[in-house]
Order: sequence, then C-alpha cells, then structure tokens
Amino acid sequence: MPGRPAPAAVLPPPLRAWLGLLAALATLPVVVLGVLYAGHSEPGTADGWFIDPTADSVRPPWRHVALATDFLGEPLGSAALLAAAVTGCLLLRWPRAAVLAVAGPGLTVVIATLLKSLVGRTIHGDGNLSYPSGHTAFCTALALVVALLAAGRLGLGRAAGTSLVLAAATAAGAAMGWAQVALGAHYPTDVLGGWCTALAVTPATAWLVDRTADRMTDRPAGRRTDADRPD
Repeated sequence: MPGRPAPAAVLPPPLRAWLGLLAALATLPVVVLGVLYAGHSEPGTADGWFIDPTADSVRPPWRHVALATDFLGEPLGSAALLAAAVTGCLLLRWPRAAVLAVAGPGLTVVIATLLKSLVGRTIHGDGNLSYPSGHTAFCTALALVVALLAAGRLGLGRAAGTSLVLAAATAAGAAMGWAQVALGAHYPTDVLGGWCTALAVTPATAWLVDRTADRMTDRPAGRRTDADRPD
C-alpha cells in the first residue's frame, strides 16, 4: 500500500509457529519419498494413480500452456521473475524482502539439486535426474515468498496469513507440477517432493534472513567489545 512503511520482518510474527510446524512436517515426505524412490528409473505405484508420464501426454492448446508454465522455471524465466520480485521489494524500500526474494527460491533450488544427486532417481533414461522437481520447488518457493511479504505488508493475522501462504503455495505448485507431469519431465511424486521441499526450506530461510538482519541492526547498539574500548 503506497505510503505505508514496510514491516521489518519478512516472516510475520503471527505466522512463525504455524509455518515452523509446516516446514517440519513438509520435511517428512521429502525424506520418505527420497528413500522410497532412490535409484529408481520407473514410475512408482502412486505415480500410476495419476498418469503415465510421456512426452505426448498433453496436446495443443494445453501443451502451449504447459510449455509457457515450464518456461517460468527455466533459467531465463526464473531470472525474470526474480528480477521483478526484487525490483518490487526495492520500490517498497524493503531491502530485507529483496534478500528473501533471492535467497528463498535460490536456497530451495540448491537443496532440490543436491537431493537429486543424493536420491538418483531418473526419468526417460540418459541420466535425467528427476526427484525432486526443481521447477516445482522454485515456483512454490517464489509464491511462498510473495505471500509471506503480502501477509506482513497487509498485517494479516495468523488464520488469514496462513491461509494466504498455503493457497499461494498450493496454486503455484499445482500449476508448475501439472506442467512438469504433462510434459513428461517429472513423475507426480517428483512434483510432490519439490513442493514439500519449498515448504520446508522457504520459511526457514525467511527466519534466517530476519535473524541475521536483526543481529546486524542490533550490533552497533550493543556493548562495545574490548577492541572498541579506548586505551
């Protein structure tokens, strides 16, 4: 809202306990699915409940929609989204939010990439690592960041703020997840793993950004160290 000062924290205080619990719960399916599908190269039983991933599982015009959505998770598309998010935060004079806009999705993608190497699940052969879906993780993480910042900016309470965050994460994860499965890039369980990875990492990153920023802000006002004392 124009003229309204941006809040300091990027993780709204009313949401901290609930999102902390959500992050802990989201870690469980990430680990369980990773163990179940470690080293696999075929869809699991749960994947078959949804669709058998193939490159031709969606036809125009929906294929064009899927490709456009997929582009948002590619390097060029994701860079454009991050640039827009950072620019918006800086226009609002909220530098801490700009840091989260990069750190939240960035750290989520890094962890998703590390998990891919650890789990070693592949799709379509040729060493295409699939678990968890990095595209889904990125899109969900960015949506979480935007929702967190909106909740803090609007001063939403616990119920409204949590609902907004969950709705944004679910919508973004579902949209990108559908595109990944429809294009045959990932199994449905890969998408679930990517979504849960974002839910586990992003709130923790927001807490870490707040913690670090608060310490840097409070440091000059604290007691002087021995090196700061006059002789």
